[in-house]
Amino acid sequence: MPTKPVLTLQLAKKIAAAAAAEADKNSWPSVIAIVDDGGWPLYLERMNNTQVTASALIAPEKARTAALFKRPSADLENAINNGRPAAITAPGFVMMEGGLPIVVNGSVIGAIGVSGGTKAQDSQIAKAGLEALKH
Repeated sequence: MPTKPVLTLQLAKKIAAAAAAEADKNSWPSVIAIVDDGGWPLYLERMNNTQVTASALIAPEKARTAALFKRPSADLENAINNGRPAAITAPGFVMMEGGLPIVVNGSVIGAIGVSGGTKAQDSQIAKAGLEALKH
């Protein structure tokens, strides 16, 4: 039988902790969500003083979008902004920067989504979370 890597709760928490450390370091209170490869929630952290209450809904959807499309959610935002407005009709996805797939041995095992700051801040926090995979 073939096997594939899976995202465990322990690894999801490790990724979220690294992301939260980046957010804390920069004073960017955010919501950090981790989903599995099917887009189902594994972990959500809403930091104290998160400015945008809707981030609790947006972060998991950014992660879900990245997991199911197997690419950064920013790719979809860029497609819309660069001449493919029809991409916005894809039902049920958040096409905003801040969602990144979690890739292990070439397989997407889940994704991280961050919401609460600017798109650059959200991406920086998400990338910091993925750095935890290297340690």
